[in-house]
Amino acid sequence: MTLSPEDIRAARAASTLRVRELAAELGLAEAQLVAARTGRGVTRIAAHPDRLIPEASKLGEVMALTRNDSAVHERVGTFGDYRSGPHAAMVLGEEIDTRIFPRHWVHGFAVEEETGQGLRRSLQVFDAAGDAVQKIYLRDASRQEAWSGVVTALREAEQPEALAVDPRDPPEPAKMRPEARDALLAEWARMTDTHQFNRLASKFGMNRLGAYRLIAGTGWVRPMETGAVSAMLGAASATGQEVGLFVGNRGNIQIHWGPMQTIKPMGPWLNVLDPRFNLHLRGDHLAEVYRVEKPTKRGPAVSLEAFDAAGQLIFQVFGRRRDEADGNEAWHALVEALPAARTSEVPA
Repeated sequence: MTLSPEDIRAARAASTLRVRELAAELGLAEAQLVAARTGRGVTRIAAHPDRLIPEASKLGEVMALTRNDSAVHERVGTFGDYRSGPHAAMVLGEEIDTRIFPRHWVHGFAVEEETGQGLRRSLQVFDAAGDAVQKIYLRDASRQEAWSGVVTALREAEQPEALAVDPRDPPEPAKMRPEARDALLAEWARMTDTHQFNRLASKFGMNRLGAYRLIAGTGWVRPMETGAVSAMLGAASATGQEVGLFVGNRGNIQIHWGPMQTIKPMGPWLNVLDPRFNLHLRGDHLAEVYRVEKPTKRGPAVSLEAFDAAGQLIFQVFGRRRDEADGNEAWHALVEALPAARTSEVPA
């Protein structure tokens, strides 16, 4: 059954569910629920980051939210140094640091809604399937006076209430080629930068999870218990270890640089609740976790990386290096102390 924008608005008015949860219940994309309110607190805006990010920077301090099905990454800061690119763009900043894939920034909205805490304003971007890519929320410290000018600058000429979305791409399962194992190991050892990994895996017809499974149990990749994630959060909090924590989706990767101080499990969620950084992680979605080491010119880059049952990357976390002389020994020791799994438990 196809729901009209009026039907969608009625369903929202009758529900106490969050927009994302209601969309799933109705069999719709989240963006379709947002679009149904166009002209009622919602304005269609240009979604491309070349237009949106420079305007967002005019809002001052905001909260940037990037999520996937298993993790929500919220970072307070300002959108500063934006670097455009046809295939990949980025925002470089101490607090808001993102890697952007512009072709997935398809549908944009400026949203105003009344909440129990008052009027909430946000810029929201969705991909072609209507899934959220990036959301930018104003805060008390934001430049509220700049909001109307930003919306006007980004406003699209057409303002329809209905939104057509593409079918969602199915998750890509692990891709591995056992016959290329020795070649993969040889070239892995010659890496000088972590960014070379994607090209290396592609060269051998694999993806990230496939490559990890193939060489699990070597010095480069070690399978870990899923409980290693909560143990890592607790150890980082206790020691003050600073990290680089990456959470992303098809269109955006958002990075937190700094400590993770306040850890609060709540039901299935593992939460970091700090003043300027929040992480909400579904612990029950953790299916495979790996300790990964990649050689670089600055020494080994060691990460903890988690995947869900469909083989999708949930997050990556590295130790933060403060300078060229920082060998990251404290982070390496922290990861080495986490509970490892048996190689025999790695899916074939």
